[in-house]
Order: sequence, then C-alpha cells, then structure tokens
Amino acid sequence: MSLRFAGYAAVFDAVDRGGDVVRAGAFGRLAQAVPLLWQHRGAPVGVIEQLAEDARGLRVIGRIDDARLAGLVRGGGVKGLSFGYRVKAARRGPVRELTAVDLIEVSLVAQPMQPLARVHALAVPEREARQKR
Repeated sequence: MSLRFAGYAAVFDAVDRGGDVVRAGAFGRLAQAVPLLWQHRGAPVGVIEQLAEDARGLRVIGRIDDARLAGLVRGGGVKGLSFGYRVKAARRGPVRELTAVDLIEVSLVAQPMQPLARVHALAVPEREARQKR
C-alpha cells in the first residue's frame, strides 16, 4: 500500500523550536531529487514527486511506499514534515535567519522542529483505490 501526501516541509518567516527561521528564496533552485526519509534516517520510505517554494514555504508532494508508515500517516499518528540541510548563508540576530541552504532530504517526522511543517492532504493512488472496489 502506498499513500500520496501534500504538505510543507518548511514554513517561511516562522521561528522554529531551535530558534531558526527560514526565509523565502532560501532553497534556491530545486533541480535535484531528494530522498523521502523517516525521522531523517535510514533508507528512503517513498518518493518526492514535486518540490517547490511558494508564498507559504517549501511545498512537498510525495508518495509513501512503506506500508507501516503509510498506515501511521493515514491514521493521523504522524503528520510532521521536516528537511535536512546544509547552511550556505545565514544572518545572526535574535534568531538565526536561514537565507540560503542546500536541501539534502525531506522527512516524515513525529515531532517537527517547525510546528507548522505538516502533511495537509492525503490521497490513496488511483490504482489502489480501484483494487479495493
């Protein structure tokens, strides 16, 4: 069983639990594919199908291929998203403003560092929906 999802791995201009804030444009060009991980570790658990910055943040559309994890997400037990990165440019102040980062991976997580980074929509792939009928 796989499960498609949409959400935000980063939300711009919102301070996270670690005192960082991601600014619009920080991800630059997103030409390279990045893996979808569970809790920033291990082998990929699915595929990132679309990844882009929009006015809100880093929007992600992906597919979870791990049946156990898909069940957790579908059941509402896991809704957090996060991203792994390397800082290319940042400004120091009351918070660290991330202005340029290299995106390494996107992860489904139990507790996102940025509470607003969440899965917002779910869909069972059409092929699987037809098989259940």
